[in-house]
Amino acid sequence: MKNRRVLLSSLWIFVTANYIFCDVMTLMNSEDLKQIMTGTVGSIEMTPNFLLGAAIFMEIPFIMILLSRVLRHKANRLFNIIAGFIMTLIQIMSLFVGSGATPHYIFFSIIEISCTAFIVWYAWTWTQAD
Repeated sequence: MKNRRVLLSSLWIFVTANYIFCDVMTLMNSEDLKQIMTGTVGSIEMTPNFLLGAAIFMEIPFIMILLSRVLRHKANRLFNIIAGFIMTLIQIMSLFVGSGATPHYIFFSIIEISCTAFIVWYAWTWTQAD
């Protein structure tokens, strides 16, 4: 693709949709839903501060949809590398917390990790403005 801004923004849309749909499917799993309803998933307590932290992390891919289109080359490249690295790391870590990863969660995680790792690589190799 000739315009890296468009592809990076599209990749952030793709990965964000995967994050959302994975969470929706988790609510369809009765064991996960029971834990969510108690306010504790595995060893994680769903406190207002925990949810605020999760909201802040999830804002990263949302804002990258826009920033990938409007930032100048140098800032765009840097922000995509940093945001992609953070989201890749968070997704990898999420596989090892809570009550254990379910098959659908592992499936989505593979897609999400692959996508955000690709974003990092694609931004890293971006040598000139489109």
